[in-house]
Amino acid sequence: MHWLEFIDRIIAKIETGFLVTIVLIMVLFSFTQVLLRLLFDEGILWADIFLRHLVLWVGFIGASLATRDNKHINIDLLNRYLKGKSVPLAAIVINGFAMYISFLLAQAGWRFVMDEKEYATMLFGNVPAWYFQSIIPIGFGLMAFRFFVRLLDGFVGLTQREGSTS
Repeated sequence: MHWLEFIDRIIAKIETGFLVTIVLIMVLFSFTQVLLRLLFDEGILWADIFLRHLVLWVGFIGASLATRDNKHINIDLLNRYLKGKSVPLAAIVINGFAMYISFLLAQAGWRFVMDEKEYATMLFGNVPAWYFQSIIPIGFGLMAFRFFVRLLDGFVGLTQREGSTS
């Protein structure tokens, strides 16, 4: 279990670096676009499309980091009604379900990206769209991994609690 948490921490550091870099690029491009439009009545033709796809990357990387820190959007209806020993069990079921759904979405995202690659859709210039859309299966895959880590963590916690009570 420790090696999974170690991998998770490394991935989180890489994601944070990507996130900071992408946001900086977005700010610089947006600022440049505004200046070019105000001062020269011109702009970079492909900048808006580029920025839109960077927002997609920020969203998926942010969602993965939020999942890691358990700060993602969730419905805690069960936690309001469950008490005691059933709460960790419910967390295991919820994390398992979320992992499964994230995995299915990663598979669907992969098919979408491969279709975009096959149809040779161009985003701008000679840049294929699938380069930027690859974050869809990657992001959902990372979320599935994070839910898997939390699922295993829940099992370990449950077995430790059961071992200490007997």
